[in-house]
Amino acid sequence: MPYAHITGWGMSVPEPVLTNDDLAKIVDTNDAWIRERTGIRERHIARASDFPSTLGTDAALKALSVANLRATDLDLIICTTSTPEHLFPATACLIQDQLGASKAGAFDLLAACTGFIYAVNMAAQSIRSGAIKSALVIGTETLSRFVNWEDRNTCILFGDGAGAFVLQASDQPGGVLATVMRSDGSGSNLLTLPAGGSRHPATEATIREGQHYIFMDGREVFRFATRVMASSTEEVLKLAGLTKDDISVIIPHQANSRIIDAAARGLKLPIERFVVNVDRYGNTSTASIPIATVEAVEKGRVKAGEKVVFVGFGAGLTWGALVAEWTGPLPTPRKVNVGRDRLWGRIRSILHRIERFLEGIIWGRRA
Repeated sequence: MPYAHITGWGMSVPEPVLTNDDLAKIVDTNDAWIRERTGIRERHIARASDFPSTLGTDAALKALSVANLRATDLDLIICTTSTPEHLFPATACLIQDQLGASKAGAFDLLAACTGFIYAVNMAAQSIRSGAIKSALVIGTETLSRFVNWEDRNTCILFGDGAGAFVLQASDQPGGVLATVMRSDGSGSNLLTLPAGGSRHPATEATIREGQHYIFMDGREVFRFATRVMASSTEEVLKLAGLTKDDISVIIPHQANSRIIDAAARGLKLPIERFVVNVDRYGNTSTASIPIATVEAVEKGRVKAGEKVVFVGFGAGLTWGALVAEWTGPLPTPRKVNVGRDRLWGRIRSILHRIERFLEGIIWGRRA
């Protein structure tokens, strides 16, 4: 049975930064109030030209470059997002087209902020089954477009960005070792975007009532999160046959520094064992774990051979944890030129669209 290794990683955040002082100019809040309750001091906000697909594509290209893998080598693309560009088509398909990943299947996975853990597990299972040899997992968000900028309890929390992992098959032990995925739909009303789906399609009333904005019962979500972050970490370590002493770092979903502090206390671990960057990005939902991972690798906090726990929670309610032995890029005899491959991918995509257009004309004449 092949092992599923994480061989590439990348992140992308939009350039505009919104600080707490900037927020204080548009809503009744201040820097001290926000930092005391969340640990956040700034977040990145998407420009008009930024979308989940464009941010996700940029992060994916960086991950492919690290893995030294061409987009045309990919077998599967899983995009997990809480802010898809459309109900359909899948954002994953838009990214597949922008990458020129002509041989890859693509689909979206919706498990809110826990989605990245779910998606990495799905990719790893596909690799371990022998069905595929490589997969790209992307978490990408433009949460700022679903925030009520008059609600100081939610608008201070969220930021935009994307992160990506490449997973590849290898006969060498390592990679994804164990995963826990859990859900409790009885708490579905605690963190939700009420309108915009088939239950409450867009109407004048839903827009007037602000049902297209994120709603969160902060107190209940906090209680839920502090409980499951510790318990799911312990559960996944037990499944992997490991102890807390075997883990180099824990990379949690970056929602709130107080939640991460509570998880550390629950696990009886020093906060230094956790990767925390929520102060600079806010809650980027599905993108938070891969963004934090990229920064941890760049700072030398995650090295080959070390074991890492990823743990998160989100709307649904969902939660989960994953433990992996970090290995990095697999040996390869060739060097990928990602910029050139992206250009050829776009050319192939354009040629494919021309082909479909011509086929439409031919079939139209025959009809």
